[in-house]
Amino acid sequence: MNLSRVAVAGLLSAIVTLCLLLLMNLLINNQFDLPDESNAIKVAAIHIPNINVEKRIEDVKPIKPQLQEAPPPEIPAPTFDAPQLSPESFAINAPINNDKTGVRPGALALGEGEYLPIVKVPPEYPTTALARGIEGYCTVIYTVTETGTTRDARPIPGECLTKDGQQTSVFDRVSVRAASKFKYKPKVVDGKPIEVNGVKNRFTFEMKQQ
Repeated sequence: MNLSRVAVAGLLSAIVTLCLLLLMNLLINNQFDLPDESNAIKVAAIHIPNINVEKRIEDVKPIKPQLQEAPPPEIPAPTFDAPQLSPESFAINAPINNDKTGVRPGALALGEGEYLPIVKVPPEYPTTALARGIEGYCTVIYTVTETGTTRDARPIPGECLTKDGQQTSVFDRVSVRAASKFKYKPKVVDGKPIEVNGVKNRFTFEMKQQ
């Protein structure tokens, strides 16, 4: 290390520091004179007039639109043919004599103890048969209970045919449904109501002729 360079650098640093200290001392101790007001430029005073601002808020109500009710669309009346049930639909055939009540086959006595129909509901014309123009009949067999209701209603195989004699099942469901809603005066033997099995009813389905 060169000692002469270090000594010169230290001397220069001390001189610079001393000069800075002297300059700071001069700046602090200097007394600044106030500016001469005679040479100042005077600005005229600005007077703002009092202005009353009136706020107006108009309460504008929106105009309610007038709604025009559109007329209801015209629904065309259905053009299908209404079913026409013949009187044969309400014919009651004699029950099958498979019990021990003493009733002869093929005989339907109207005595005080025999069952009698009270309510017979006509079946609905099946939509499928109505659309295809199918006519025919369906024979249903069921049991009349002690309370006058029906149970175990079912179509008889081979006795549900179209008008042309073709076997069909299109009338089975509506016929069974109608027979299940029948009401009877129950058969009475020895003062007690009993069931009657094998009661038949034929439902005939014919379209109304225009």
